[in-house]
Amino acid sequence: MDIIHYTKAHQQFRQRLREFCQQEINPYVEQWEADHIVPKSAWKRMGEEGFLCTNAPAEYGGHGLDFLYSVIVADELARTNHTGLAAPLHSDIVVPYIVSYGSEEIKKKYIPGCTNGDIITAVAMTEPDAGSDVAAMTTTAVEVGDEIEINGSKTFITNGINADLVVVAAKDPAAENPHQAVSLYLVEDGTPGFERGRHLEKMGFHSQDTAELFFTKCRIPRENLLGEKNQGFVMLMEKLQQERLICAVMAQFAAEMIVDAVTEYCKMTKDTAGKPYSKYQAINFQLVEMMSEVHIGRLFMEKLVADHMEGLDVTRETCMAKYWHTDLTQRISNQALDLIGEEATAERSLILRGWRDLRVLPIFAGTNEIMKLVVGKMSGL
Repeated sequence: MDIIHYTKAHQQFRQRLREFCQQEINPYVEQWEADHIVPKSAWKRMGEEGFLCTNAPAEYGGHGLDFLYSVIVADELARTNHTGLAAPLHSDIVVPYIVSYGSEEIKKKYIPGCTNGDIITAVAMTEPDAGSDVAAMTTTAVEVGDEIEINGSKTFITNGINADLVVVAAKDPAAENPHQAVSLYLVEDGTPGFERGRHLEKMGFHSQDTAELFFTKCRIPRENLLGEKNQGFVMLMEKLQQERLICAVMAQFAAEMIVDAVTEYCKMTKDTAGKPYSKYQAINFQLVEMMSEVHIGRLFMEKLVADHMEGLDVTRETCMAKYWHTDLTQRISNQALDLIGEEATAERSLILRGWRDLRVLPIFAGTNEIMKLVVGKMSGL
């Protein structure tokens, strides 16, 4: 019995998205990689075709579809072998903060634009001296009359250059408990005191616009607070299950793509005697081991997706999946490089880009070491 059941509507959506990727994304990936950014027009086209915010509520301008549509988007985008058009981050990690914690006015104001591609979102948590430890952040938010003044800096912010709207985590300096001091705020592009810093150069994720963000006496309306004041840490924890699940889903699909590519290479490439590489026992065994691992990973991922859709609390299991699946990408991409050899080190190689891009997965969305600490604590260790 299949764990996940895709309906005819799901399959039609996948086919439409696959054709979109072939026509609107694949021909431009190399240019986007060279430019280190995806043009906003590509995001707009994604929105116009209905591929953004698929499960945001329809009453606020979203599509109101189930989470499987998000899984399909992550799958098909992985096949494009680039990371710049980070729709899963926008649709399934950032926008849900607005859906869950925004006021009625906030939802009506922003969700339609997030859905149609007019608004690109980012979430600003990481700071130069505070990564996985949210309580250690130093960016502050202070009430000044009817406004909130934000001061501080963030770094390694995905969509940092393109973002029209940023969910910013900031601290109440008067609060005594650091875990009860963080709040989440919406800051629009163009707000006085909000500036972008460097467009960061990275080992991978070349088409992804990652940037520093600076807030200097940045005043926003009090209404731009998401949820309740000083409850930001709780809200972050509530949303981490889906964030880490999305990370595991993306890692799984990337690993599958690499295994497919290296398998095809070894079947089609022959030695000087005309024997395909895949016919050599050592290579054959290694390919089978790689196939087995991604097959096991697929079953684990699909079970968690099904549980998540049922509303079950699988926080512990998604932490397991986040570290296991992202570690899987490291093993698979390293083995693929070894199998293909020098050809894989050429800049044109699909394998090389995947190897570079996937290296960061164990680091973001909570390092894999943090994931193990969480699992250990939840397991009573």
